Amino acid sequence: MTTDQKTIVKILDKGFVKLIDFMGSDVRAANSARVSFGGTAKGEERDKILIKYLLEHSHYSPFEHCYFQFHIKCPIFVARQWMRHRWCSYNEISARYTEVKEEFYIPEKFRIQDKTNKQGSFESKDLDNAKLLAIYEKAIDDSYQAYKQLLDQGVAREMARMILPVGQYTEFYFSVNARSLLNFLSLRCDSHAQKEIKDYADAMAEIFKEKMPWTYEAFEQINKKFAPCAN
Repeated sequence: MTTDQKTIVKILDKGFVKLIDFMGSDVRAANSARVSFGGTAKGEERDKILIKYLLEHSHYSPFEHCYFQFHIKCPIFVARQWMRHRWCSYNEISARYTEVKEEFYIPEKFRIQDKTNKQGSFESKDLDNAKLLAIYEKAIDDSYQAYKQLLDQGVAREMARMILPVGQYTEFYFSVNARSLLNFLSLRCDSHAQKEIKDYADAMAEIFKEKMPWTYEAFEQINKKFAPCAN
């Protein structure tokens, strides 16, 4: 996959990740480290060695000089997990100022609860997905119709929105330095992450890999269990 500022990576049924802007490079991270000794880049091979050394020994500050800005569209339940990552900047669309669109996440399949992992789930042939989707879609439709009725009766947007489920799609801008993005990926690309947010993290890993390939290569080598993030 290749990305540019006009590329949108589709995620789930209605979501996306879009790279809005990027500032920096592997060389910038290397130069930011070498300034401590009054030095500059030493060429690709030596810079690669330095970048890996920095990550291996937890010298992360040089990566804070590289920035990514993304436009994200995802379900609210994904956004609430996402925003637990606090070393970032967020600006989200407000349902106080705008009327909510009829856009809700419809999963392809439901999963059952993992009995040994409180935060885990997995697919099962024992579930009647057609029946479950009918229940799910009816609940969403009922909540949205109630929302519209409240608005029609003059209820303020900031109160009418309270009836809507967390499967509703939201949008936000997400600005993050490379250090914090690697932390995000290390947690959200992990196999224990919820599938829906992992889908977004995997797409962002691909973008990181394209923009800072030396850094991402070192990250994969050091964190081998996260290597499947970007293939």
